[in-house]
Amino acid sequence: MKRLASLLIVAVFALSLFGAVPATAKETPTLTVYSYESIEPWMKEIIPIFENEYGAKVRLVTFGDAGEVLSKLILEKDNPQADVVIGIDNSYLQKAIQAEVLIPYRPENAGYIPEWIIEDFDPTFHLTPYDYGAIAIVYKKDVVKNPPKTFEDLTKPEWKGKLIVENPLTSSTGMAFFLWTIGVYGDMWPYYWEKLKQNDVIIVKGWGEGWEMWDKNQAPLFVSYATDPAYSACNYNDTSIGVVFLNNTAYVQIEGAGIVKGTKNLELAKKFINFLISKEAQEKLPLNQWMYPVNKEVELPPCFSYALDVSSAKVISITSEELAKNTDKWLREWRALMVEGKKPEEISPTQTATASNTGETESQGGEGSGICGPGAVIGLAVLPLALRRRL
Repeated sequence: MKRLASLLIVAVFALSLFGAVPATAKETPTLTVYSYESIEPWMKEIIPIFENEYGAKVRLVTFGDAGEVLSKLILEKDNPQADVVIGIDNSYLQKAIQAEVLIPYRPENAGYIPEWIIEDFDPTFHLTPYDYGAIAIVYKKDVVKNPPKTFEDLTKPEWKGKLIVENPLTSSTGMAFFLWTIGVYGDMWPYYWEKLKQNDVIIVKGWGEGWEMWDKNQAPLFVSYATDPAYSACNYNDTSIGVVFLNNTAYVQIEGAGIVKGTKNLELAKKFINFLISKEAQEKLPLNQWMYPVNKEVELPPCFSYALDVSSAKVISITSEELAKNTDKWLREWRALMVEGKKPEEISPTQTATASNTGETESQGGEGSGICGPGAVIGLAVLPLALRRRL
């Protein structure tokens, strides 16, 4: 019996050694993350931290802008190649949900996100918000002495061919600007964009391309972010960048990250979403993303005081229901107008206004007296205290 027991012990020991070999040789799990190109500085700082903490490998795949990222996810819907997507904002949120490419997941540390951000963005947590910021017109103070103050100013002869705007079909920044104009002009937005077109507005594929053109002085005005002066002050001790909120209004962009439906790394993907809103990752966001972190425990760098303060601006938002209902229609109309060369009356026969109506709309709203436009669905809310403080 003793001999039999000894043999059993030896056998168990041998099996344990045999089983240990595959465990040590097991491949490191790899998480594939889709995002836009300009997110790379932040990712380069935080991905190594995640990899070390969880013993995983993160494969970052970038595309030009958020619109391209979402299009890629939709194309791969039946055979998903990504586990996590980062950078879908409130402009594209409903399109992403309707496309059914995301798995709802509320992170364990969601309590660090202010409730107003969750409610304004996605209470269903198909996407978890990780940053936010306001769209604005940026310029160089030494080049532009008297910047435009209203949307209508951009259609005047002195700004002909001098405004760079991102394409809303491919760019989240461009989409945010497009929705901003819809918030101001309502159903009359095609007449405003027709005037921009006649004034030789420069339309680029994404924010990166537009920034490069603007930085090289190929045009003095650019649709970008209210934090751009902070970027310049932090990196170059340069306070020469100016920023304008047109018509004394602001459109706030919130960006989110989500788990791709069909992922083969669900648990690791959940850990990555939690990690993105951790204090450790969020502290590195402001000086890389030049947006505001959602984690309310993170303190902002001092140079963010140079960002444009929107506390006195009217914040425009379009409800998620209206975005879900109209976004595709609006984009089809924008394409017909700006790409196919159709007139406002052709793309929306119910509109009977003339181009001069947009001037009337602007004059009524230009000084902050109110925003109008037939059929406009906009929400003007008191800016949350956190946003007032940070912007």
